[in-house]
Amino acid sequence: MSTTTYAGGLTRKQVVAWRNAVFAIFMLPGLAFASWAGRLPDARDALDIRVDQVGYLIFGIAAGSIVGLLLSSHIVARLGARTTILWGLVATSIGLALAGIGATIPSFGVAFAGLVVYGAASGITDVAMNLSGAGNERVLGRAIMPIFHAFFSFGTMIGAGIAALASAIDVPIALHLGVVAVVVVLAGLVALPRLQDEHVGLSQEHEDGHPSGTWRSRLAIWKSPATLLIGLIVLGAAFAEGAANDWIAIAMVDGHHVDNATGALVLGVFLTAMTAGRLGGVLLLDRFGRVPVLRATFALAAVGLLLIIFVPNAIVATIGAVLWGLGASLGFPIGMSAAADDPRNAAARVSAVATIGYAAFLVGPPVIGVLGEQIGILYALLVVLVLCALGAFLAGAAREPQRGAAEPVDTFEEPRPL
Repeated sequence: MSTTTYAGGLTRKQVVAWRNAVFAIFMLPGLAFASWAGRLPDARDALDIRVDQVGYLIFGIAAGSIVGLLLSSHIVARLGARTTILWGLVATSIGLALAGIGATIPSFGVAFAGLVVYGAASGITDVAMNLSGAGNERVLGRAIMPIFHAFFSFGTMIGAGIAALASAIDVPIALHLGVVAVVVVLAGLVALPRLQDEHVGLSQEHEDGHPSGTWRSRLAIWKSPATLLIGLIVLGAAFAEGAANDWIAIAMVDGHHVDNATGALVLGVFLTAMTAGRLGGVLLLDRFGRVPVLRATFALAAVGLLLIIFVPNAIVATIGAVLWGLGASLGFPIGMSAAADDPRNAAARVSAVATIGYAAFLVGPPVIGVLGEQIGILYALLVVLVLCALGAFLAGAAREPQRGAAEPVDTFEEPRPL
């Protein structure tokens, strides 16, 4: 029997259990988000609001996310990733359930308040789970972050499928999202004990060996040009991903004249393609590296968008959703890995890059909503093309560090991820 010991004295069993727990943790926010996104056309009908007002409603998620992300590195520094994930999942579930109640009553204000809580909790949870994943990735010694994000996509696939079924059989939104909220909390409680201290893999230098830093030192990371450029790449990727999550169902309903359940199914197609892209992306990254893969995927997303926007055929648009999903699959996880390249300040860099990326969720929903009300939702998606071009142009900023630039955490025979 192998007695291989990993960084921090962890056994192979502990490292694998940690990895599998991160898989589960990534899946739960995906399940929660797609459960809401898949019912968005139904919520729009129940609240009787215009397209631009849908944008303002979704703005609640974005506004909450920015607040959560700005606080996240400080909260993680105080509580640690594991405790932050626990309370983040609880608060995420509360916000999701409240949004479902607001959409069912119906009350725009209650739904908006629920989405603000949901967004803030999701932003904090996002940084904590990416930090735990980055720590595990460094202990494993190989690129596995896209697979973690693939499990987020697995969650969105499941959530979108259930949402499509719930919409088709007219399950009340409050009941549907309430059940999902309970599942998220219970599943999180099962996975959390298997997480390890993220600082095993991402040590932050301090004389006593514990994470260090003040508010001022963690905010100083925003002065780093390299961090900001990686953040802009993630901005383009997050906009490409988020625009589809928020708008593809409504774009299919309003722009290609399908019913609400079919719109939710096309969202599921997009999310399935994203999952496939993240799983296959690990092989592409190992062979070609980050920069060529980023440029190719941003180009693929652009082609998919063009098909959806300009070809008036629902089947072709669905093919476009596949290409868009494949193209949007790798930008965010590559950005998180690049942000964590320097283990000394990984938490602050991951938080900063995620915050810049989530700015796309802040400006995206209202911009696309307002434009959609004026020129139609399909043409409003042209905004996404601009940010895809930006991400492709700046892809070089995410290049892998040269070998020998930093000491490896450990060497070992790594367990295979799946």
